[in-house]
Amino acid sequence: MTVVVYDGSFEGLLTAVFEIYEYKLPQPFIARQTATTGSLFGETHIVITNVEKSTRVYQKIKAIVSLKTISQLYDVYLSEIKEIENVLLRFIQYALQSSISIENDYTNADVLLIQQTSKKVNREKHRMKAFVRFQLTKDQLYYCIIQPDYNVLPLIGKHFRERYADQRWLIYDGLRKYGLYYNGENIEEVQMHFEADLNNEQNLATLHDEKEELYQQLWKQYFSSVNIQARKNMKLHIRHMPKRYWRFLVEKQ
Repeated sequence: MTVVVYDGSFEGLLTAVFEIYEYKLPQPFIARQTATTGSLFGETHIVITNVEKSTRVYQKIKAIVSLKTISQLYDVYLSEIKEIENVLLRFIQYALQSSISIENDYTNADVLLIQQTSKKVNREKHRMKAFVRFQLTKDQLYYCIIQPDYNVLPLIGKHFRERYADQRWLIYDGLRKYGLYYNGENIEEVQMHFEADLNNEQNLATLHDEKEELYQQLWKQYFSSVNIQARKNMKLHIRHMPKRYWRFLVEKQ
């Protein structure tokens, strides 16, 4: 077995696929750099991300599958599921060696898994669009913290840029320790680490704009007023809004 180690980026993954073919690596197994220190049972091949190589792989895939499938492959990569890189590798190998489209061949375990995983990632993406609750800081920055099951930040940036084009905002992934910052013109990825507990009332008081508490009270009153107690169905409510999201929702505090 050859352990093919890449840097964790999508371009790095595509570069790894290119070099597997380029060097004819035997029994390749792709792993992120942070997830492996080498192999006791085979050789290690270190991949250095190369834009030209990754672009060539992307163009090759684009020529044999639909744009929808390319989008699904990226979604699956963002799932960060253990060893998902090798599912993607086997899918690409299958697509390259087949003379017909394999996109709907659900008898193939990898094709089916990619379809199922893409749906899960997209479901999480839509939840994040619905559950983001911005709070205003004293320097007029709208921020929110999320902890999605999958790494969906790259999928939601465009939505919030279009929706809040006239505001500065930051969406921070508390699990992955990075965020998207919009300065009013462009979105950029930022690496951050919060030492303080941002759910602590004293910490929030020093951070928030003086009107933020009023805004939150109005938001809670709105949800209370539209809630019809006679039609309350907690089982259905939790299905659409799982409890793991509640800690970051103003109306649930």
